[in-house]
Amino acid sequence: MNRHQPPGPDSPPPQDGGPWIPGESAETLLVTGADVLRGEVERIVAAAGGHLRTVRDAANAAPFWDAAGAVLVGSDIRELPLRRRAPAVLVGVKDDGDGLWQLAAAIGAERVAVLPDAAAWLAEYLSRSRAPEAGGLVVGVTGGCGGAGATTAAIWVAQAAAGLGARVVLIDGDPWGGGLELALAAEDAPGLRWPDLAGASGSIDPAQLDDALPKAGGFSFLSWPGTRDGAAGVDATSVAVVLDAARRGSELVVLDIGRGREAVRSFAWECDRIVVVAPARLRAAVATARLAQELPPVDTTLVVRASPGAALDAPLIAESVGLPLHGVMPEIKGLAAATELGRLLDAGRQRSVRRLTAGLLDLDRGDV
Repeated sequence: MNRHQPPGPDSPPPQDGGPWIPGESAETLLVTGADVLRGEVERIVAAAGGHLRTVRDAANAAPFWDAAGAVLVGSDIRELPLRRRAPAVLVGVKDDGDGLWQLAAAIGAERVAVLPDAAAWLAEYLSRSRAPEAGGLVVGVTGGCGGAGATTAAIWVAQAAAGLGARVVLIDGDPWGGGLELALAAEDAPGLRWPDLAGASGSIDPAQLDDALPKAGGFSFLSWPGTRDGAAGVDATSVAVVLDAARRGSELVVLDIGRGREAVRSFAWECDRIVVVAPARLRAAVATARLAQELPPVDTTLVVRASPGAALDAPLIAESVGLPLHGVMPEIKGLAAATELGRLLDAGRQRSVRRLTAGLLDLDRGDV
């Protein structure tokens, strides 16, 4: 999904061939007929110091759509103007339930804001939409089924990009996954973990965040603690604030998304691209196809994990799942032991792994 959308007919022309960026006076457009949503968004935009135009339906919104700095669509809207850019945020309330994310995927919304809980995040988002900063690419990695190898792939991608000299942050999105730091053998590395950032709001300085995070393999990482203690909750607003700082302070953010519904909603919807890892087995293909329906409408590709005695080949798996095949994750002798012993970074230096990660880093067609 291209975050720099082309200008509409009423927009100022781009300068020096660069993308059009809304200026300070660009207004926020809200499309909704719901009085509750209109009232919530009016308060948020006022707090962000912005200008709001509200229209009740897509037909009346069309003349203002492309010139708006940000377009918000209410959960009561089911149709969008033809040939317009995707809305920036779908706004709804808790009572909308799971249907809110399904609707967001259907209309191509970039983000979902559940009000009033996400009010602080939305105010910050709208403030930045008027003067956006350059930021890095966010690539999410998730497993089509449990034990698919998504964490392994995420670590190898971060390692490969760091080896090319990129500023990389690897982020653990699964509070129930045992802790990314264990896979890196970096549980003793000094720095912040997710519980330390619970309650974060507003804006985090990217350089300060990077300085505060632990390092391994040439990149920064943010992990859930690899302990037996219960995972402390981090709300969606804190997640969005942290990911925003990570994006602004790096060239590549790699998200190990996890497979839980809350993890998908908190992390997958922050991604520019998603890589799904699935073993070459029938049950894995079925589970992966179900997961794919829950993912946001961004570029998504499949990596098939090779395994001894696999019943299906990679192209067949990709066809059954409905995702484009991007590569095969090689079978590495002793990988299970390397995972348990925290030696995944050593395995990532093998030639077959470097071939895979080279292909995955080309997903952005030159951005990294």
